[in-house]
Amino acid sequence: MSASTSYEPAAGSGHQVSRTGRPDRVTVAVYAADPILRVGVVQQLRQRPEVDLLADAEAEGAQVSLVVVDHVEDDVAALLHRLRLNSATRVGLVVGTLGTGALQRVIECGVPAVLRRAEADQDRLVHLVLATANGEGVLPGDLLGKLLSHVGSLQRSALDPQGLSLSTLTTREADMLRLVSEGLDTAEIARKTAYSERTVKNVLHEIITRLQLRNRAHAVGYALRNGLI
Repeated sequence: MSASTSYEPAAGSGHQVSRTGRPDRVTVAVYAADPILRVGVVQQLRQRPEVDLLADAEAEGAQVSLVVVDHVEDDVAALLHRLRLNSATRVGLVVGTLGTGALQRVIECGVPAVLRRAEADQDRLVHLVLATANGEGVLPGDLLGKLLSHVGSLQRSALDPQGLSLSTLTTREADMLRLVSEGLDTAEIARKTAYSERTVKNVLHEIITRLQLRNRAHAVGYALRNGLI
């Protein structure tokens, strides 16, 4: 998926489902760069009476903006940020894989509802749409565990900002250093974490600079000695 990919809302092949005005129908705009992903989700939702799919011209007014992607990369994050600025809509995400660090990025984009594409059957898609419209959070169980762990890490950091603990590094920093310790290079870490190579380099440089270390190897050794990874 290239950074220049254009995400356009769609109701499936330009077709707009007729609107009845019933209050129990949630208006939805589907955003997907991959036409196969787009058609698959649209076909699933089109069959359900709870959902009213909007055409491109009405997408900005949708109650729910459903973003369907393989990975959370820079262009996807930019789209999520843009949708977040629209107070008329709430955002749900259907994603193929959510690598290490990508969950934090999604949360930073203000997305409360996430569904893995492999689990996105018709009922789960509709549940995601309705929960998103109601302002509810939806996360797979394992991702919820990661989120709670991240929140706990932030709390420890606030209570003991000077202490040597996991909170000395952010979750993203610890994840990237752990991958460095496993022998991965910048490009491999970028693929694993769903960040750009530039972001990986910046994060690792920030760790080295902040902790006054010499290089990546020194940073890994420091982190291991102090139980940070």
